[in-house]
Amino acid sequence: MAKNTKKTPLGSSFDNFLREENIYEESTLAATKQVLAMQISEEMEKQHLSKTSMAQQMHTSRSALNRLLDPNCESVTLQTLDKAARCLGRQLKVTLA
Repeated sequence: MAKNTKKTPLGSSFDNFLREENIYEESTLAATKQVLAMQISEEMEKQHLSKTSMAQQMHTSRSALNRLLDPNCESVTLQTLDKAARCLGRQLKVTLA
């Protein structure tokens, strides 16, 4: 006869762990930057845009574009993200949740 055992998660959620360690906001921001960098890179690849071409369209240097695409570089402005999105025919949306 099989026991009806319902599995319940042990401990707290990962978000709770990050909050307890006082790194939730920092981690969330870093993850958001990584996702944006990945999305821009993937869209460049879909459109067959080289870094040089993308930088020219953005009227910026290739090193500035490399910082934008670097998932660990956190010194990217909304203006730069918006410029990249527009060059790719996309729109940057930022919301408060």
